[in-house]
Amino acid sequence: MIEKTLISPQELEALVAAEPCVVIDTRAPDAFAAGHVPGAVNLHDIFTYLATSTPEGIAELRSKFAEEFGSVGLSGEETAVIYEQSMNTGFGQSCRGYFLLQYLGYPKVKVLHGGFAAWEAAGLATSTDAPAPEPKTFPLPETGKDLMMDTAAMLDAVKDEKVVKLDVRDIDEWIAESSSPYGKDFCPRKGRIPGARWIEWYRMMKPTADGPMIKTKEEVLAECATVGITPETPVALYCFKGARASNTYLALKEAGVKDVKIYFGSWNEWSRDPSLPIEEGLPY
Repeated sequence: MIEKTLISPQELEALVAAEPCVVIDTRAPDAFAAGHVPGAVNLHDIFTYLATSTPEGIAELRSKFAEEFGSVGLSGEETAVIYEQSMNTGFGQSCRGYFLLQYLGYPKVKVLHGGFAAWEAAGLATSTDAPAPEPKTFPLPETGKDLMMDTAAMLDAVKDEKVVKLDVRDIDEWIAESSSPYGKDFCPRKGRIPGARWIEWYRMMKPTADGPMIKTKEEVLAECATVGITPETPVALYCFKGARASNTYLALKEAGVKDVKIYFGSWNEWSRDPSLPIEEGLPY
């Protein structure tokens, strides 16, 4: 049985009381300062950092986040628990943190399901204190490296019909009206990776009384079936910078899809290289 990654506010409260944890708030510093889960540390770079998949870019990413995660007290012994405001307001930034830790080979990672909004809805205590964690040496095993694709791997996937290239960006990006969430002309080209199929990342979530939550296994697999994905299908995910794709990655992994990778450079990288093929205009 696969151990679940998504945990409720009540489960987080019990986990923190039972074992060493580092709770990581990925929101902007002003939101963190206004109130957060008690004892949480703030790492907004999890969301803002733009990665490239060149060897130099990957080396920089690994070095940067090994240092950042170590600075907040992750040594491999503690469970990392990551959260954002709610599952649909931060473009998947808590899940981006989860994916980065998976990629870096960290052994124990959870995501607060529903984020800080769910924590508040549960009536649990909040804090405005800024903790000063004891820095630790972050481990860097080799176990997660195959989860992240570079441009060469994505080009290979484009040529392989067995791999579903799944675009999870917003509708205006998918139909080539906009190049990014940062503005329609933020990137030099608008369009899609050739052969991509589309499930807008919001479709992996549903409304609840405590805010948007990732759908059940059966519901996620039903969404996947609309583009030909089964638990056995190899999936190559992308979005703009790997955040929304990370939200979908977590939904697919929780639903039992076995072979899921992310092209983390995503459209921000792909669109800037004129030698890489794209599809433009409205989808076929």
